[in-house]
Amino acid sequence: MMTGNVQQAVRDRFGGIVLAVTIAAAAVFLSEHYGGPQMLFALLIGMAFNFLSTEPKTAKGIDFAAKPILRLGVALLGVRLSLTDMMAHGWLPLAGIVAFVALTILGGMLISRLAGRSADFGLLTGGAVAICGASAALAISSVLPKSEKLESNTLFTVVAVTTLSTLAMVLYPVLFAALGLDENQTGFLIGATIHDVAQVVGAGYSVSDTAGDMATLTKLQRVALLPVVMFAIVALSRRSGGQAAGLPWFLVGFVVLMALNSLGLVSDAVRAVVSDVSRWLLVTAISALGVKTSLQAMFAVGPRQAAIVVGETLLLLLMATGYVLSLM
Repeated sequence: MMTGNVQQAVRDRFGGIVLAVTIAAAAVFLSEHYGGPQMLFALLIGMAFNFLSTEPKTAKGIDFAAKPILRLGVALLGVRLSLTDMMAHGWLPLAGIVAFVALTILGGMLISRLAGRSADFGLLTGGAVAICGASAALAISSVLPKSEKLESNTLFTVVAVTTLSTLAMVLYPVLFAALGLDENQTGFLIGATIHDVAQVVGAGYSVSDTAGDMATLTKLQRVALLPVVMFAIVALSRRSGGQAAGLPWFLVGFVVLMALNSLGLVSDAVRAVVSDVSRWLLVTAISALGVKTSLQAMFAVGPRQAAIVVGETLLLLLMATGYVLSLM
C-alpha cells in the first residue's frame, strides 16, 4: 500500500516537475548563450505556460517545484558561505554591511506602510534589496506567514530587484568613478549596493580585478546575513502567533552547511557541485512560480509598489556611499 501511494504521488507530480525543469533548462541556456539573469528568464518563460497551472497532469508537480524544491534550494545555499567570508575585511566594513542591511529592511517596511502596503511586503522587498536580490526574495518568502498575495508579491519582487540590479550593474561603476573613488572603495560599494550576486560580479570585474575581488567578498558578507534575517522573521512570527511556529528544516540545513563550510569540512569539488544543484533548484522553483502566476496578476500590484523597491534601492545606495565618503 505504501509503495502504491508513493508511485501515485510520483505520477501525479511528474508532469509538472518535468515542465518546471524544462523551463529552467531553457532559462539557463538563454542566460549562458545570450546574457541576462537566469531567474528573470525562468520567470518570464514560466508565465507563458500559466494555462498549465490548473491542468490536472501538471498542477501538483508545479506546486511541488514551487515549495519543497524551493526550500531545498535555499538550504543548499549555505554551502557557499563561511564565517571567513564575513570577516574577510575586518570589523569596520562588516559593521557597515550589517547596518546597511538592517536599515534597508526597516526602511523598506516603513516605506511600504507609508505607501499603503503591508509591513510584510516591505520586509520581502527590503530583504531582497538589502541581501541578495531574487534568491533572498525566494528565501524570505518561504518563511513569511502565508497570505493570498504572497506568491504574486514574491514574483513582483524578483522582477523588480533583477531589473534594478541589471541597471545598477551598468550605472554604478560610472557613478563611483565620477565620485573619484579608488578600486577598493568602488568594489566595496558595488558589493554593498547591487542586489544580485551575478550583477555584482559583472560590475566589479568590469572595473578591475581588485574591484571585482572586493565586490565579491563584500557581497558574500551581505548574503551571509540571510539566515539571521530568516531566523528573525520566524521568531517574530512565532511571537505574534503567525504560522511559522518553529524553525523550518531548510533554514536549519542552511546554517548547518554554512557551519560545515566554515570548519573546512566541505571540499572545493563538493562545494561546486552543491552550489550548482542549489542554483538549478532555485531556477526550477522560480520557473514553477512563474507558471502559477499570470502576467496580469503579477503587475496588479501597480506603480506604487515599484516605487517602494526603487526607494529601498536608493536608500541603500545613499547610506553606503555616504559611509564610504565619510571615511575618506
